[in-house]
Amino acid sequence: MKSIQELNAIRERMQNLSKDRTVADEGTTRIVVGMATCGIAAGARPVLNALVEEVAKRNLKHVVVSQTGCIGMCKLEPIVEVFVPDQEKVTYVHMTAEKAVRVIAEHIVNNNPVKEFAVEEK
Repeated sequence: MKSIQELNAIRERMQNLSKDRTVADEGTTRIVVGMATCGIAAGARPVLNALVEEVAKRNLKHVVVSQTGCIGMCKLEPIVEVFVPDQEKVTYVHMTAEKAVRVIAEHIVNNNPVKEFAVEEK
């Protein structure tokens, strides 16, 4: 990198790449993956990648996949939280890439949360 223009070009390119994963409006379903060190150590990166790939493959324009830091339940990592508008949040625990694909198919596409992977909300 030799100039401020190069730096600005890199910044703009990276912002465009991450834009689809971070911008959400009222009608958007958000899928959030815990990516703190505990989540990463437990295998959250392949889960995040599987979610992003499956959303792209299915062309789900109303879904945003993003990451966050510690969710606070380290022993249950990898953790994925799903926020569907006008519905209760669903927290999935001990996730794998295979489970992530199933969550997209059943919960996101067919509006049927996968209860066997979820923490019961009280």
